[in-house]
Amino acid sequence: MNPKVKLVEETLFDKSKHPDFGPGDNITVSYKITEGNKERIQEFRGDVIQLRGSGTTKTFTVRKISNGVGVERVFPLFSPFVDEIEVNKIGRVRRAKLFYQRNRKGKASRIQEKRQADLTAAE
Repeated sequence: MNPKVKLVEETLFDKSKHPDFGPGDNITVSYKITEGNKERIQEFRGDVIQLRGSGTTKTFTVRKISNGVGVERVFPLFSPFVDEIEVNKIGRVRRAKLFYQRNRKGKASRIQEKRQADLTAAE
């Protein structure tokens, strides 16, 4: 990669702004929406079904079920409209792309939560 491009990416796009998350995680994305001269923040909560791209063009797709209909939305990770990303649950999956979730309904579409090792109990 060109050193000048790398310098611009490092200065403009703060990677520490967003938490680490991956496919299977349940997240809430706060997205800025401008309607006329008003600006509001809309939250979109769902499961991450894919991460795509690298560097400044990295995107992620979030899927949720709204009124019995599956809704997917693609967000650019470093978009100025993405206000905040909050990780609600860390999922345990064995795939990088979870497109099989599109065919599942109800309980079958649940993603198992990853268990965290309780370090305080071991001490």
